[in-house]
Amino acid sequence: MTDRPVAEAGDAGTNDGPVSQAGAAGQPVDRRRWWGWDGWRAEGRRLLELTALVGLVVTQPLLDVLGRSPDFFLFHRADRGEILLLVALVAVVPTVALGLLGLLANLADGAARRATHSLLFGLLIAALAVQVGRHTTPLRGVPLLLAASAVGAAAAVAHRRWTALGRVVRFAAVGPPIFVGLFLFASPTGPVVLPIGDGGVAGTATGNRHPPVVMLILDELPLVSLLDAAGGIDATRFPHFAELAAASTWYRNATGVSGWTPYALPAMLTGRYPTEPSAPHYSHHPDNLFTALGGLYDIRAEESIARLCPPSRCEQPVTPEQGIGVLVRETGKLLRQVTAPYDSRIDPENAYRERTAEEVGIDAAEPVPTDPKFRWDSLNVNQPARFTAFLNGLTPSPRPTLHFLHLLMPHSPWAFLPSGARYEAPEDFPNEGDGWVDLARARHLAQLGYTDRLIGETMRTLRATGLWDEALVVVTADHGVSFTKGVQGRGEDAIRAAADEVAWVPLFVKSPGQRVGRVDDRNWEHVDLLPTVADEAAVRLPWPVDGRSARQTPRTEAGKVFYDQPAQPISIGGGVPSASPPAAPHRLVGTAVGAVPTVGSARVGGLNAFRAVDPDAGVLPGMIWGTVDEDVADGTELAVAVNGTVAAVVPVVAPDPGGRRFAALLADDRLFRAGANRLDLYLVGDDGGLRQLSIS
Repeated sequence: MTDRPVAEAGDAGTNDGPVSQAGAAGQPVDRRRWWGWDGWRAEGRRLLELTALVGLVVTQPLLDVLGRSPDFFLFHRADRGEILLLVALVAVVPTVALGLLGLLANLADGAARRATHSLLFGLLIAALAVQVGRHTTPLRGVPLLLAASAVGAAAAVAHRRWTALGRVVRFAAVGPPIFVGLFLFASPTGPVVLPIGDGGVAGTATGNRHPPVVMLILDELPLVSLLDAAGGIDATRFPHFAELAAASTWYRNATGVSGWTPYALPAMLTGRYPTEPSAPHYSHHPDNLFTALGGLYDIRAEESIARLCPPSRCEQPVTPEQGIGVLVRETGKLLRQVTAPYDSRIDPENAYRERTAEEVGIDAAEPVPTDPKFRWDSLNVNQPARFTAFLNGLTPSPRPTLHFLHLLMPHSPWAFLPSGARYEAPEDFPNEGDGWVDLARARHLAQLGYTDRLIGETMRTLRATGLWDEALVVVTADHGVSFTKGVQGRGEDAIRAAADEVAWVPLFVKSPGQRVGRVDDRNWEHVDLLPTVADEAAVRLPWPVDGRSARQTPRTEAGKVFYDQPAQPISIGGGVPSASPPAAPHRLVGTAVGAVPTVGSARVGGLNAFRAVDPDAGVLPGMIWGTVDEDVADGTELAVAVNGTVAAVVPVVAPDPGGRRFAALLADDRLFRAGANRLDLYLVGDDGGLRQLSIS
């Protein structure tokens, strides 16, 4: 390597004539030399270096994650133009912005320009070092930032001294076009942007009677969440699921195929185990429920993170559900996760919040229910938009009709109380660790309570329209989720350690004319769903399937398979899972609290929402979080009271990355009243006595 000359190639003067300003020593400085041919060559080299580094720091990690997450785009109803625009923004805009920033430095002088470029070079190298260090070293947080800053500073100095470093980096400028090409042509998202074909072969009739088919597929719902201590559906907490079980065939030994919906849902609707990491799109799965029934049935389908129904069979919504603005915002969140000096679970599913009917502008007026505890009449603005559209389509038709809904309930992010009221909470709550796992399960169960309301509304609508008796009705979920400490989630560790929570799902099938419920404990796997529906609908499938219809003899083997990755089955067993109902409420919950001594303080997030509550607006302060004095020991119980009544008791824990030491779900919205509401916090002593904390 050689030292960089004082005036590098491209910084030399040009023959365009002098344009002078006073230099540092009072001598005229030729400024037009920065804009001559050699100057533009130097700018081109700098732009190539920025292109290469931005490609490694921004373009590659973002397109890698998004390329493996076609469901992200399908959920947000992104069309081809929006996806291509997002790719262009990711691949081009950051480089152009930094390039323009560097050019502005030319308004000063060449030294400022070179210093600006070296600074940008060093910052990008530091950002790259953060990502590399997080994956290859134990450093996290401030130590990782300091180490990355040192690497970036060294790189900036080396870039000023040795031209060879710049040459090496410029070779990497071919990266962004390659990353874009891989995204479009080699990633699972590719077919969403450039679909090939329009569906498979329709099934053929095996009889003259084709009943209406109503399918409601829920998401991230473990069977054990519904069970009571005796192993039945908990009718107290989930009365509508219990009502459904009493009128249908409950397949208690039903398991999903995968913990990831883009694999699980196609398996359910094609009857085939996942064999490759492909998008939940009709280009990859042309032979599915919609194409099989499409020749005989009209199809009214509300899909969420899939598009298995091809345009030739289904009309897609004409209005995009989200738009490019939301795609950019969610991608920005993803970039912050990718570049953070802390470990993060890169999961675009964090953006899977079902929009409400009000947000989409749907008139969701419903008859006032007879259940006085059911506040649907005042909170129907909170119905997810897909559910509202599904309900509106449940009407008789002269032709056989398939009514299909995949609803992301009770899937996280958790935002609903059992009544249907929404609440706000930070997006970065941990899902693991003391206190946090229990909070996650409590929020899941609260949203499941709301989901139970949706089941009841579906059954009421079917009965009101006359479809209930004549239709084949299927209600199930694609997979569960583990709330077992240490293996929370749906990954391979959770599958192996808590298969009863991840694999076993509720499955209720009401045949046409069925009026009496029964339980069937056959070894059901979700590849059995399509052949069962096809048999009930009198349709012969024109392709081979891995599943077995419930009209056939049950499997003799007890073993099951589950897929964390396609073509890599994991053997699971154990039969119908035993009940694991939530623990009984703390003895203090529901009790009134009088005056007690004040012994410390707490800082509470979400406090402003208590000052003006409108219970009928559909949003309540159902979650609080914060921290307490340092001398409060971890494990100390903290009682949370609303308007003088204890609503929850939670532990004080070690600070999470956001500095929070507690969070509490206030699920009983009957504790709130219109106007100002009082929130109180109490430390619970070993003797059960309470000591109040002042709140700020």
